[in-house]
Amino acid sequence: MENFIGKAEVLMEALPYFQRFYGKTFVIKYGGHAMVDEELKESFAQDIVLLKYVGINPVVVHGGGPQIDQLLDKLGITSRYVRGMRVTDQETLDIVEMVLVGKVNKEIVTLINQHGGMAVGLSGKDGGLILARKMNVTVSENGKPPEIIDIGMVGEIIGINPLVIDSLDENKFIPVIAPLGAGQDGETYNINADLVAGEVAEALHAEKLILMTDVEAVKDKKGELMSTLKVNQARKMIQEGVVGSGMIPKVECCIEALKGGVGKTHIIDGRVKHAVLLEIFTKEGVGTEVVRK
Repeated sequence: MENFIGKAEVLMEALPYFQRFYGKTFVIKYGGHAMVDEELKESFAQDIVLLKYVGINPVVVHGGGPQIDQLLDKLGITSRYVRGMRVTDQETLDIVEMVLVGKVNKEIVTLINQHGGMAVGLSGKDGGLILARKMNVTVSENGKPPEIIDIGMVGEIIGINPLVIDSLDENKFIPVIAPLGAGQDGETYNINADLVAGEVAEALHAEKLILMTDVEAVKDKKGELMSTLKVNQARKMIQEGVVGSGMIPKVECCIEALKGGVGKTHIIDGRVKHAVLLEIFTKEGVGTEVVRK
């Protein structure tokens, strides 16, 4: 009997969160280890379906870097990176689009549907969802004058049209978005998935933006996990070098999303089973929430 009572107490702990977030939109960036480990893939799909069934509208934006690397390696194509971004010529772009839209996106959709959800796969090219333009990257090294580096068909977002997502939400579907955008002349651009998630969250006036990572989120000077991080703290920690280089883009993405009207942002450890549920429906969480004040 105590076992059953314990289960009831877990549900009661989550009740205030169910009430607070009913009808709200959460944008979740899905990536890293959680996309390749079979057990974690299952738990993520279950988390998303549960969110939908308790009245939350989840919107999934996914990456696919490891899967892209795997196919490029098989084809003997070497990737080159500038400031963490993959240099994307036309041949590479064709492979990126094939993997993200034709393989990874459909796998996520299928898994969510197998667990009782109604997921629909999209890319930013569908329904005019993401309008993009070519990204120019300026690099300055060893005291040399700044130089503009051409990294190919990598895009930056200039507009989000959330109409297609709103339509899916209203009809109980779960949007799953591959991070590609369309240019004004119909050209395709590869876009960083964290940036897409942040911009989509702003456009939807989302209650939460959740970024999944392969680490324990943000740590302080002592190496201890910070459960809450205020924007002014975050900026100071970046300046002081406390936040590692790999974590800086995610923290900055959270700051920009908060400026754009998102209610709260989270960076969570995607290596933990049911990380999304644990972060949202428990006091402790499994990552760092980045908040305004």
